[in-house]
Amino acid sequence: MRRAADEARYLVNRGYPKDSAIRFVCDHHRLPEESRFVLTRIIVAATLAYFRRAKAQSPESLRSNVVFVDGYNVLITTESLLAGYPVYLCDDGFMRDTRGIFSSYKISHLTAPALSDVLDLLAEAEPVHVEVLLDRQMSRSGELAELVRGMMAGRGLPGTARTAGNVDHLLKVSEAVVATSDGNVIDAAKRIYDLPAEIAKRKGIVPIFVGEFAEKMDNFRDPRTRS
Repeated sequence: MRRAADEARYLVNRGYPKDSAIRFVCDHHRLPEESRFVLTRIIVAATLAYFRRAKAQSPESLRSNVVFVDGYNVLITTESLLAGYPVYLCDDGFMRDTRGIFSSYKISHLTAPALSDVLDLLAEAEPVHVEVLLDRQMSRSGELAELVRGMMAGRGLPGTARTAGNVDHLLKVSEAVVATSDGNVIDAAKRIYDLPAEIAKRKGIVPIFVGEFAEKMDNFRDPRTRS
């Protein structure tokens, strides 16, 4: 899959549509459907990756700031960490899982431990207010919001958890630091914090990188400034 990833990146960075490039190289290498899904999650055009990375915030930047949390996005990725599922370092510098379970997510034995890791980290960062947003259309989202509120109160973490029918929009227009790895939200929001990536770091979990692109990104310059 590594060779396919680098070939797809080559095409994407020369203007080919991402989906078409991935389909072409996966067909060429006869990769299974799950490999296509992984590549779709991890490959980001170099210019877009550059601008997304520029929005990434450190844990220290949360102090005395308002933080909005993309509830299901952060929770599902953190649960993947705890369950030992693969997590990937994507081209834009953000960590993502590839389970693809958003629409079928269910509260499980991993939910409380994952929330504990998320809320402990936030409490340590000392933000002035935390808003955990959960998609209203998801099953038992109201119950989950109540659980999160109780766990926040137990930690003295200022803020709330609530359901909303337009979570993505609220995150995109927020002036707060937004905890998410959703690419569409990252593109619109101003400041982004990869909360599960920090949890992985503290647990000694190293995300998988497929290909050679990551090593080059530390020295990557905005392509518009190149001569």
